[in-house]
Amino acid sequence: MKMLPLGRTGLSVSALCLGSMTWGSQNTEAEGHAQIDRAIERGVNFIDTAEMYPTNPVKAETVGRTEEIIGSWLAKSGRRGDLVIATKITGKGSAAVRDGAPITPAAIRAAVDASLRRLRTDYIDLYQLHWPNRGSYHFRQIWGFDASGQDRAQTLADMTACLETLAALQAEGKIGHFGLSNESAWGMAQWLALAEAGHGPRAAAIQNEYSLLCRLYDGDLAELGVNEDVTLLAYSPLAAGLLSGKYRGGARPEGSRGAINGDLGGRITAPAEAAVETYLKIAADAGLDPVTMAVAFVMGRPFPVIPIIGATSVAQLDRSLDAADLVLSKDVLRAIGQAHRAHGMPF
Repeated sequence: MKMLPLGRTGLSVSALCLGSMTWGSQNTEAEGHAQIDRAIERGVNFIDTAEMYPTNPVKAETVGRTEEIIGSWLAKSGRRGDLVIATKITGKGSAAVRDGAPITPAAIRAAVDASLRRLRTDYIDLYQLHWPNRGSYHFRQIWGFDASGQDRAQTLADMTACLETLAALQAEGKIGHFGLSNESAWGMAQWLALAEAGHGPRAAAIQNEYSLLCRLYDGDLAELGVNEDVTLLAYSPLAAGLLSGKYRGGARPEGSRGAINGDLGGRITAPAEAAVETYLKIAADAGLDPVTMAVAFVMGRPFPVIPIIGATSVAQLDRSLDAADLVLSKDVLRAIGQAHRAHGMPF
């Protein structure tokens, strides 16, 4: 497994990150542990989670369960030092966590302490804000996104207060580094500028959705990532399983995300289904597993990026892990480029 720098942190992490959001809902504790074991066996040292996990659906009674599963693995294995662990504080509006309250200095402190308890560790390597208080265009909100009501002064004041708290938590040894999630280019630029002005830690990473079907990152954020050494932690590199082909023709395999969340959070659309058929054909023509091809595509992008791979079985996980050894040919990349032009933004 290739190792990559995480931003400017000095941390070296695996070129694939293990996602965990199904552990505790779609997966049992034993199944989550088995996925960690397999990922480590194949060279992964980087795990991502969040206080609100598991998802599908997010429920108040299950919030934190995924961190607990990781924590029980750490306690059983004694291998905390072998892993880089990332987690997140939930953003404003999620009723299942703190009644939807926004991210504040007090909320950050409480959430960090709760995550540390559940993870059974005394430090978090990368602490991330799940989405900004001001809202964002992610989660299929791009179609109606309107920033005109934002209060710039309030946004910068919130960012400054959060950074100062994160700096204090770093000094206390509770967190190592800081990252964002579901951010924009403008937002990330402000976080970086405030850090450079001395208000707190520099953001090392941005965790946004990215796949063959979701390429909003390719413009301004990619340019920022290259010039500012910010690593994209690309979630949903399989577009929530669409790119595996398992939902073709309206199929909803038992126990799958699609069986629980019928349209995959707004991802299943007629344009997306047409795009998926094109990408499945590209993989078939090249003799590639479509899952492995999709993850390898993300790994090969011309900006700092690490895909976050998730699965509900070890067999599924292996198909994504196989991307670590795959470099897509020029012919495949050319076909993907033509498909992207033809299908644009399908959800």
